[in-house]
Amino acid sequence: MSVAFDEDVKACAALVHRADPDRFMAAMSAPVAARAVLFPLYALNVEVARAPWVTQEAMIAEMRLQWWRDALQEIAEGGIVRRHEVVTPLSRVLSSHLAAMLDEYVAVRRWDIYRDPFEEEDHFDAYINHSAGTLMVVAAQSLGAGDDEVLRDFGYGVGIANWFRAIPDLEARGRIPLLDGTPDGVRALAEKGLDRLTRARDRRAEITPNARPALYAGWQAEWVLRRVIAQPGRVATGDLAQGELRRRLSLMWTVSTGRW
Repeated sequence: MSVAFDEDVKACAALVHRADPDRFMAAMSAPVAARAVLFPLYALNVEVARAPWVTQEAMIAEMRLQWWRDALQEIAEGGIVRRHEVVTPLSRVLSSHLAAMLDEYVAVRRWDIYRDPFEEEDHFDAYINHSAGTLMVVAAQSLGAGDDEVLRDFGYGVGIANWFRAIPDLEARGRIPLLDGTPDGVRALAEKGLDRLTRARDRRAEITPNARPALYAGWQAEWVLRRVIAQPGRVATGDLAQGELRRRLSLMWTVSTGRW
């Protein structure tokens, strides 16, 4: 897909740069044509992720998420799409099918609005799958062909790694992010995430080269998960960030080898 890197895409890139520096770095490592697809999607991710947190009023937060669901529905239906610096470029990169898929990705963020814990493992897994997993599927398939199951496995592993990194902030905001916050429970979740990453990597051939740049965003996931397995207490202390040199070199290795 050839997409112009216009002012809207530049605005999306600036938004991602400010709010999500890891995905910004990953997107900047992709070919220019792929960046024009990834930046609107990652800007959507920024906007949807923060929508539940910008107000203490649950009804207003619900309305903010519904606004994005309505915008994506307009894209999915192929009619007139509202003018917006993120929605407009999204309408150029999303197929109707992928736009419709993103409805579940927005809807699952309703959990962030409230303080209720996850009900059970299936509930937690659905949250990770519909948020991180769906974003990975849509990003990759907007660039090229890729097997859904492989992308969801990889997205789940990346999602768990990112979730661990977010836990101190979630707890500070009064949320209960884990079903089992004991060291054994945290380690088991990290092992599950790593298993899903490994399973996806065993099927690398099912992701085409054109789709591969979408998976660069998960370049730190294995490092994070192995660090949690070794010492689960690092989740609570927030000790899951790579040093800047390691962060940059590990991304360069991922891009140069293509071994996401």
